[in-house]
Amino acid sequence: MKNKYIDLIEQTFEFPTDEFKVIDDELYFNNVPLMDIIKQYGTPLKISYLPKISSQIQRAKRLFNVAMAKVDYQGDYNYCYCTKSSHFSFVLEEVLKNDVNIETSSAFDINIIEELLLQGKINTDKYIICNGFKRPQYVENIGALINLGFTNTIPILDNKDELKLLDEHLTDRCKIGIRIAAEEEPMFEFYTSRLGIRYNDILPFYLENIKDNPKFELKMLHFFINTGIKDSAYYWNEISKCANVYCELKKICPELDSLNIGGGFPIKNSLGFNYDYEYMAEEIIAQIKNICEVQKVTEPHIFTEFGSFTVGESGATLFSIINQKQQNDRESWNMIDSSFMTTLPDTWAINQRYILLAINNWEKEYQRVFLGGLTCDSQDFYNAEAHSNAVFLPKIENGDTQYLGFFHTGAYQESLGGYGGIQHCLIPAPKHIIIDIDEEGEYFTKLFAKEQSHKSMLKILGY
Repeated sequence: MKNKYIDLIEQTFEFPTDEFKVIDDELYFNNVPLMDIIKQYGTPLKISYLPKISSQIQRAKRLFNVAMAKVDYQGDYNYCYCTKSSHFSFVLEEVLKNDVNIETSSAFDINIIEELLLQGKINTDKYIICNGFKRPQYVENIGALINLGFTNTIPILDNKDELKLLDEHLTDRCKIGIRIAAEEEPMFEFYTSRLGIRYNDILPFYLENIKDNPKFELKMLHFFINTGIKDSAYYWNEISKCANVYCELKKICPELDSLNIGGGFPIKNSLGFNYDYEYMAEEIIAQIKNICEVQKVTEPHIFTEFGSFTVGESGATLFSIINQKQQNDRESWNMIDSSFMTTLPDTWAINQRYILLAINNWEKEYQRVFLGGLTCDSQDFYNAEAHSNAVFLPKIENGDTQYLGFFHTGAYQESLGGYGGIQHCLIPAPKHIIIDIDEEGEYFTKLFAKEQSHKSMLKILGY
């Protein structure tokens, strides 16, 4: 009977993969030997593997450009990165190496763009798509960005009142967009998104408030589905309605030329993950083109806003098992040297699952375990994977230390976990390193942040 951990993984998935392999009983992530990284930096540890960011961007560009070529689509494709997924400087710098545009969500995002301009990392010809609910400071910052020469800054109206706010704070002529309030899935907790303007209100609103206003030029219609790009009747129905609204608006608004289909390309949360990216890109482009041909309207330029897809698969979080507790006949608890609630908050907040693999001891027998975090909260645990309602890891024997990694954790976890601030039970934020490759293709590491200190927490708390 094959009951080694490596047998379990190889029998469950097609393994090794392009991303993961095992050499001498130890796991490699994008050809990086993780045990070497652990020996150098210890655990808990956050990793950002920068080359994955560029490869994801180039992949999406290739998918949409090929899809457009297949149907002779006349518009252009524009890739935007959603800064809210990860605001770190090393992420933005890697993103901007790939000739992409930026999507923002709040006032401080604009300050980041200004800093990137000062450093020579961004050009003023980039599209800056400004989403989110607009408060006065956000609008003031948008105006400042336009004054710096970012003439392709496009604030997206989230509600009708934002047009008045823009009119009060902006002095020069400005390109704008309108966000459609998409209907939610039938099983969702509400029927219509709180974001955007209702389908039926868009044309009247344009005619009454924008058409004859010399300050604004409507360039973009924006569409976003919370559940992401899925091959479902619901998604295709919503994108069809969106394309039809674009066509109706284009007939009375000649300057309108862009359709933003938002984000939603998923990332792998299991080695068994299966998603046909090529089919989805081709079907989206084909449907939009078909609707435009029926309506006798020129195809719009297509914008996408990918956040998790851009940066998610570049991230990994490594832990050590520091104690094993047999709490009853069936439950063996492995305690990690950090907290799920503070380090990977999505596992607690939305029951998010990530790829979970042992770093070492692949030749040992496996067992079912429950993983527990260091906080005193009963919700600080991880007990299931995306493909299985269980967690399996090598048995711990002879005092050996077991290491494990959660992979594709690069999006949202630092901002949701309050990076640099107060953590639940004052569990410190882990050390964070950056991994890149040199001209010879060899990896190298750089320390981005040390483990959070008690002094920084006490200062925040007023001590």
